[in-house]
Amino acid sequence: MLRFWRSPADQPFWARPALLGIAALAAVLYSWNIQRSGYAHYYAVAVKSMSVSWEAFFYGALDPGATITLDKLAGAFVPQALSARVFGFHPWSLTLPQVLWGVLSVLVLYRVVRRWLGPAAGLLAAGLFALTPIVASMFGHSMVDGALTLCLLLAADAFAVALAGAKSRWLVLSAFWIGVGFQTKMLQAWMVVPAFAVTYLLVAPAPWRRRVGHLAVAGVTMVAVSLSWALLYVVTPAKDRPYVDGTTNNHVFSMVFGYNGLERFGVHVPGTVRSGFTDAQKTGDLRLPPGLSLPGAPAAGNPAQPAQPGTVPPPGDTKPEPEPEPKPEPGAVLPPGDAQPAPGPAPGAPPGPGAVGTPGAAPAPDAAPAAMAEPPRAWHKLVDERYATQVGWLYPLALAGFAAGLFLHHRTRRGDPVWGMFVMWGLWLATFAVVLSRMTVLHSAYLASLAPALAALAAAGVVLSLRLYRDGRLSWPLPSLIVAQLVWTGWLASRYADFLPWLTWLSLGGAALAAAALTARGRLRRAVVPVAVFGFAAVLAVPGAWGLSVLDAKYAGSAFEAGAGPSGPVGVDLDADTRDTLTDAQRRLDRYLVAQGDGAAHPAAMTWQTAGEYIIPTGRSYLPLGGFSGQAPQPTLARIRQLVDEGELRHVVLGRGGGLLTNDSEMYRILVWAASACRPVPPAEHGGDATLLVFRCDTAG
Repeated sequence: MLRFWRSPADQPFWARPALLGIAALAAVLYSWNIQRSGYAHYYAVAVKSMSVSWEAFFYGALDPGATITLDKLAGAFVPQALSARVFGFHPWSLTLPQVLWGVLSVLVLYRVVRRWLGPAAGLLAAGLFALTPIVASMFGHSMVDGALTLCLLLAADAFAVALAGAKSRWLVLSAFWIGVGFQTKMLQAWMVVPAFAVTYLLVAPAPWRRRVGHLAVAGVTMVAVSLSWALLYVVTPAKDRPYVDGTTNNHVFSMVFGYNGLERFGVHVPGTVRSGFTDAQKTGDLRLPPGLSLPGAPAAGNPAQPAQPGTVPPPGDTKPEPEPEPKPEPGAVLPPGDAQPAPGPAPGAPPGPGAVGTPGAAPAPDAAPAAMAEPPRAWHKLVDERYATQVGWLYPLALAGFAAGLFLHHRTRRGDPVWGMFVMWGLWLATFAVVLSRMTVLHSAYLASLAPALAALAAAGVVLSLRLYRDGRLSWPLPSLIVAQLVWTGWLASRYADFLPWLTWLSLGGAALAAAALTARGRLRRAVVPVAVFGFAAVLAVPGAWGLSVLDAKYAGSAFEAGAGPSGPVGVDLDADTRDTLTDAQRRLDRYLVAQGDGAAHPAAMTWQTAGEYIIPTGRSYLPLGGFSGQAPQPTLARIRQLVDEGELRHVVLGRGGGLLTNDSEMYRILVWAASACRPVPPAEHGGDATLLVFRCDTAG
């Protein structure tokens, strides 16, 4: 990073102070709500476990006992776990690495664009990127997408050097950073590969055999680094490591390429659990074990009469139907119980893990509002106002920059790294746009991968159009670009007309005046640059205000769903997201389970959602059932009975959330067994949370 501060001969005196100012603005913007940045509950549980257990840290386990992994690779959570070990477990300690990644991303993007088109373009790109609404919200929360964004920018930085001189070692370094990015978001990191590979083949100044050889070596490096952590699970015997969540075959490649790969496009892969991302997921299969319901839920056949917790009906009784859950408003995120919303399908997607809790449990009141429902796998998704207002304000500038760059440098394209970088950024943008548009589920933070290319190309559009105008080559692109951006900004802003309407009118009016002035070229003379700067500043004021809106906690987004301005998850109470202490009832139940556990390794077996409510404050080895989706066969009923016989488990608890409970799942079999073979503990005895069913298991029966 020290190379940022080496002043090249073409860098003016004002570039470094301006860069410092942009970096400082980014630091303030991303850290403003750090004390109240909240938790994404599922990932926070894993970070807590990784921060108290080195085995959990090594394998990326969900629980301190390292019985099951996350349904992701652990790489993105390693910095958070280390931060929690050093500073303690707090929302700010988990978010701190993200803030650092954000500031570094701004600096790296400046360096890439400065070497490409000069310091003015670099500063503009850095500023546009820093103020992109989704970026401003994402880097202010403990989301893995921030680490991916930094890794991809570092890869682009090394690639630019490799491209200019056909330097294989820099191409290998670029591949290394893509591999590190794979550890954070898996296949999403590989989405830059087509852009890098095609550009290198077209532009790198070397014979074609040498170019192919360089790409082959870089490809091997990328795959080796990408799969290094996954291979750890392959070479370790299954009995000596945690079960791989998201799978039914306990294979890490099923989780990486199936559950987190093709499943996101609606294709179910054998060996993976049905994640809710596929069209085949059915919600009508939901059943509770016979006679079981959460306290207060209606009994089967008599909606007005609550069932008695833990009772088993006599033979011949039918299975109770779960109480229909009230339908949320479009875009609402329903936190199970009093906990942070679990990661799951975006609003409007097919129900899946986190979207539906344990049947019979009513959703929590005052569910946090979020953005409107998205059309699944729609080509127009990224120009829909929900997503376009988070990342797409710069579409006209970016498209104009791409077209202008290809046109101005088309005569020298072979071996010209400037032309090559236009190709690279354009292919980057196109690849992400196509893939994200075709995904069944799209959390808004995924959009952050579009931001570097959009910011770089938008800066190019501004700089090139100004150069053409000032040099007397073409006068119409500059005012035309301001007008195009004005129209697009006006349309997006009109979708949320109640948000800063005065700024919208001032912005559009100022931009219109500047465009009109620029059409009178002969009268401007030396005022061309100031007028153009004023015009672009005016038309970019609205998206800048959306990015700055994260300074208001109402528009800052949450650790579960990023988004700034009125199209994000508006009104999320960041303090309410933070649950790192036990309630009085939870504290009494925790004490009871530990005291009555007879030294058991696991105080109780629970769904991950309920277990997480106890793991985060205590760090104890509560045993999660069924993984994130509720469908992973871990632990099995046989394993539960073995733990009971060995005295390592004494309680099974039926609680809130934890995925879908279907009557063919291992978790269902465990709960049926607990209801028939274990003694229900009345709330008066354990003195704890009366909304949970607690079973005491002394023998496997």
